[in-house]
Amino acid sequence: MIYLTPEGKQKLEKELNELIARRPIISKRIQVAKDMGDLKENADYHDAKDEQGMVEARIREIEAMLNQAEVVNKTSGETITLGSKIKIITNGKEREMQIVGANEASPLEGKISNESPIGRALMRRKVGEKIEIDIPAGKVIYEIKEID
Repeated sequence: MIYLTPEGKQKLEKELNELIARRPIISKRIQVAKDMGDLKENADYHDAKDEQGMVEARIREIEAMLNQAEVVNKTSGETITLGSKIKIITNGKEREMQIVGANEASPLEGKISNESPIGRALMRRKVGEKIEIDIPAGKVIYEIKEID
């Protein structure tokens, strides 16, 4: 099962629509390159065909993800669940993060996978709890300050 937040689903749908809109542009590039003649040495033709292959593969990948996806709406409550936006304190610094499905994870954007060691440790926790988490760099203590 693929878990997505409503925002994650919307982002995938937007990317899918953009890729679908590129199809005619790529087809035109291929046709123009074909009209030039000899395809063996035609770099434009090969580049367009490569792009077409990558776009079609990504379209299939996104469609499969959307077909298998379960959109998880954040439930209001006192515990961290998929979709929760949280504020934590670690090493004296406050950080914001959101717990998301693995396909949406982007640690640089503060989106932590529910399947990661940090995500798993934070799930079902409450404000005020302190959690010690083993990560590759060692042990880290997170204090949950806020759940939204």
